Amino acid sequence: MKKMVRVLLMVVAGLMALPAFAALNINTATQSELEAVKGVGPTKAQSIIAYREANGNFKSLDDLDKVKGFGKASIEKLKGELTVGPDGSKKK
Repeated sequence: MKKMVRVLLMVVAGLMALPAFAALNINTATQSELEAVKGVGPTKAQSIIAYREANGNFKSLDDLDKVKGFGKASIEKLKGELTVGPDGSKKK
């Protein structure tokens, strides 16, 4: 019984050590949420929000190349951390 409890505790501790990760939706993210992403500072975060407010939601991450400060290389680096959500064409 003690061995089973010990194993269970090790599994739970291991799961707690895993980072909780979900890609950040650039169509709904706040300034501070965007700034928390490595490679997106205050200026880029504000540019994303300004573009979104002026043009509506991003349809794909590749649309970031229309935002000042983003090029194809930087977009590629961010693809694992950002998303446009399940349907980027919806305006919220």
